[in-house]
Amino acid sequence: MKPIKMTDSKENYDKMTQTPLLKLIVSLGIPTTISMLVTNIYNMVDTYFVGTLGESQQGATGILFTLQAIIQALAFMLGQGSGTMVSKALADRDDAEASTYVSSGFFTGIGIGGILMICGLCFLTPFMRLLGSTETILPYARQYGMCILISCPVMIGSFILNNNLRYEGKAFYAMIGLVTGGLLNILGDYLLIELCDMGVLGAGISTAVSQFISFGILLYFFKKMALSKISFAFVSRQAAVYLTIIRVGFPAFIRQGLTSISNGLLNHLTKAYGDAAIAAMSVVNRFSAFVMCVGLGIGQGFQPVAAFNYQAKKYRRVKKGLLVTMAVGFVMMTILAAFGFVFAEEIVYFFQKEETVIAIGVFALRCACVGTVFLTLSVPVNMLYQSTRKAALSSVLSLMRSGLMFIPTLLLTTKWWGLTGIQISQPLADIFTGLISIPFILVFLLKTPND
Repeated sequence: MKPIKMTDSKENYDKMTQTPLLKLIVSLGIPTTISMLVTNIYNMVDTYFVGTLGESQQGATGILFTLQAIIQALAFMLGQGSGTMVSKALADRDDAEASTYVSSGFFTGIGIGGILMICGLCFLTPFMRLLGSTETILPYARQYGMCILISCPVMIGSFILNNNLRYEGKAFYAMIGLVTGGLLNILGDYLLIELCDMGVLGAGISTAVSQFISFGILLYFFKKMALSKISFAFVSRQAAVYLTIIRVGFPAFIRQGLTSISNGLLNHLTKAYGDAAIAAMSVVNRFSAFVMCVGLGIGQGFQPVAAFNYQAKKYRRVKKGLLVTMAVGFVMMTILAAFGFVFAEEIVYFFQKEETVIAIGVFALRCACVGTVFLTLSVPVNMLYQSTRKAALSSVLSLMRSGLMFIPTLLLTTKWWGLTGIQISQPLADIFTGLISIPFILVFLLKTPND
């Protein structure tokens, strides 16, 4: 195995602790943002092409969005948990410890993905119903879900590789892997749905194939560019290593896991209003995720900066980085949210031409755009506490948006205002979460010592 050169370690240390913060965060955040944007673009391309097939087919993509959130929850927990510890180890210039954490997280993720794939395929129909599928959506959800489950192990592996490349400051190479997969998925959708007339199954096959290719590219770049190494020889036999990965990554699991639970609940409550309502909310969720990924991308660019510099005891740099991240995220997300608000009708019409879907989707999308601006308060501070290994505080913040705020809001507003309540529930939760995050921001800025 090729050892890490001391010059490589020193260059990485100098880069993470001395590069001007705006330049560093943007250089790490922009590739991550591009990766997430392309991922969301191909999700919306799925929505567009499948939307040409009908309401029930498009509803299936909304149902499977929940399954993908479950997969991502597991992957981000292992990826960000191991990545944070890798960043800490590299700040201490301990490459063996870094390799232990990334190898243990990676092979654990592949194993969990295999179990989820087998169980999901064995109980495919009840699983799709559990996720909120109606009887008319079920045949299409089964086709799409089968493909997603088959690709589950490599999907989890890809996210773990991506996160660890980011935490090592190699966000550009992480971007190449995900962007390539995303572009191939878009091409696959066109070929299999439009030209080969394979319908929802074509969309599923395209997604699965692109995931396998993306995984291969990310694994290649990790082996070539990462300071840490993936090998069975580094897989730990100590329970403490896995508990640390889970503890540190648990806030990411909460963020993504609650998204899947809340989306499932949203689908169940929306079923009462028909396939048109499910299709409309599917379009809104796709576009909202597109806007949100800008905030998440910049926030994830800040994560390795926070983790590395906090371990290096450069606390003033961490605090300045938080403010830079919030400012950059606010500008970028406000621009996208304003576009979505102004052109809401055109956006919904692009994905679905049915008048009922448009009527439901336009109002919901405009509300969603207002709510997403408040994510620039909640996302950076959440990622800050996770990256500085304050797992308890980060877990509390992670519970807010899709859990403590959204689920009660969804239940209450739906009870009081029916479909309108469904449309406004997530934006209200985003606003509440952003406001609640302000004291956590102030506490870190005021209580953390200056270096």
